[in-house]
Amino acid sequence: MTFAELGLSEHVLSAVTESGYENPTPIQAQAIPLILEGKDVIGASQTGTGKTAAFALPSLSKIQATGKPQILILEPTRELADQVAEQFIHYGKHTGCKVALLYGGVGYGKQDEMLKAGADIICATPGRLIDHFFRGTLRLDNIQILILDEVDRMLDMGFLPAVRKIINVCPWDERQTLFFSATMPPAIQTFAQWCLKDPQSVEIARRAVASTVKHAFYPVSMDQRDDLLLELLKRTSHESLMIFTRTRKEADTVTSLLKSNGMPKVAAMHSDIAQKDRMAALAGFKDGTYQILVATDVAARGIDVSGVSHVINYRVPENAEDYVHRIGRTGRAEAEGDAFTLLSADELEFADSIERFIDRKVKREKLENFDYIYTALLDGPIKPVKKKRPPAPKRRRRR
Repeated sequence: MTFAELGLSEHVLSAVTESGYENPTPIQAQAIPLILEGKDVIGASQTGTGKTAAFALPSLSKIQATGKPQILILEPTRELADQVAEQFIHYGKHTGCKVALLYGGVGYGKQDEMLKAGADIICATPGRLIDHFFRGTLRLDNIQILILDEVDRMLDMGFLPAVRKIINVCPWDERQTLFFSATMPPAIQTFAQWCLKDPQSVEIARRAVASTVKHAFYPVSMDQRDDLLLELLKRTSHESLMIFTRTRKEADTVTSLLKSNGMPKVAAMHSDIAQKDRMAALAGFKDGTYQILVATDVAARGIDVSGVSHVINYRVPENAEDYVHRIGRTGRAEAEGDAFTLLSADELEFADSIERFIDRKVKREKLENFDYIYTALLDGPIKPVKKKRPPAPKRRRRR
């Protein structure tokens, strides 16, 4: 199947062709016809599968430029909102439709100007969208297509109550709702039932990891984690590499460590960094100004960066789903990638959870000619010690 066979509008198809794309990804091939038919859609798909184009291309094909908001896309983070807005601008460049990008952490001036000039498409984070609505700078009564993206991430970040408020002020009868989430826990299933009408489901590689990614756990004692990281970087040929940490403090510490060891082309990205600096770090990573991006999980979901050859987990993520999202930054679009994870004794339970979640064993690797401090992990596979729950207190009988 080609994009020309999917029924996209002439203007949108021209932009796709100019981008050099001929064949849709599986989620695009399944979702685009349903969206063009006007169906509500639930899309379950991991990052890197072409999810954004799956909802952007048909949505753009269904509207004409009027200067009034007709498409509303809600995203959990500023970075995601920015990237999705870029894609709508790119694929809609021949339609005449204007895009307004709304998120917090910056002033209202430029956003007010975009809305006043007329916007056909709104891409926003929930909090800032509500601010504009109650300030009277934005009306939602002409919304034809509502797109809820990365809904599981919105749940994690506590945004669902705000999203409910937004949905309640959007039209109901004439509205088409598109619902995309990498995972579908019960809370999200209930939420989907509330906001969609007779939805069609499209599920692509749920809970899967790209087959083109090579995984490895590198056992190491806590005291040598930094030394092993530096040695891995020295022995790894890379032009675009991401390192994930659990905390913002760790991200800053690792960034300083790399810079002090002769790696100046590195930037940090986390929620304590000013929005303009985060955007500059991401832009610099995309254009090659920075070869290494050190990030917390704020960057794991949906950051669209092509060509990332390696992902290194400085710490094993506590949540197995976060592992999938982190390593989803590499091995995209059928390209090969490597995912290295430094593993210490206190993280065995998390490692075991990851292996069960992705349904595969991850090979333990030992770096040759590295002067390891002894840890029992180097002797071979060790089962994680399950924490025992304290016994329940005995109830006293009443006399």
